[in-house]
Amino acid sequence: MDQFENKFGMLTKDDIKDKYFYNKIKRMIDIVGAVIGIILLIPVFILISCLIKIDDPKGSIFFTQVRVGKNEKNFKMYKFRSMCFDAEEKLQELLKLNEIDGAMFKIKDDPRVTKIGKFIRKTSIDELPQLLNVLKGEMTLVGPRPPLPREVIDYTEYDKQRLLVVPGCTGLWQISGRNNTGFKDMVELDIKYINNLSVYNDLQIIVKTICVLISGHGAY
Repeated sequence: MDQFENKFGMLTKDDIKDKYFYNKIKRMIDIVGAVIGIILLIPVFILISCLIKIDDPKGSIFFTQVRVGKNEKNFKMYKFRSMCFDAEEKLQELLKLNEIDGAMFKIKDDPRVTKIGKFIRKTSIDELPQLLNVLKGEMTLVGPRPPLPREVIDYTEYDKQRLLVVPGCTGLWQISGRNNTGFKDMVELDIKYINNLSVYNDLQIIVKTICVLISGHGAY
């Protein structure tokens, strides 16, 4: 991450608009990358779908969740279901066990996660359906991870800077420890990324993400 240079001062929407040509090229890369990814991963989609239904027949294959995107606009994010069918109902009793400070919720040994869910989370296979969000323009291949609405309620104006761009499937957070990195560090990494938007940096993050996925470092 040494190639990223931190800048000071609050980001604004005008800062993002100034990146017109970058945004156009980024969108083209997103469409091509998502289409190729979906075609190549069709066998994986079929296999994982079957395993999810075998592991927990009561639930659906896919899980949709409302997330907050660019300029605080909500959208439905797609994932392979990695938790039991009644996971949302069990969340309240687990909030007190949160292992990450700030406006996020993560626990290492979440009892709601199914057997196949542990595997697809470790390998980040559960995130693959987000390629559909990329095609729809709701997400991009590289950018800040989209937060939950209940998390954004606790955001400061400083934190909200990460909502100035389209959220991504991967980003600096994912290649910097992922779930081992706290909320404040994630915000700083996202702001650093936004301050240094470029196709070159995006491609570097994609390559490093592949290395992280292979190693499984920081995932749960």
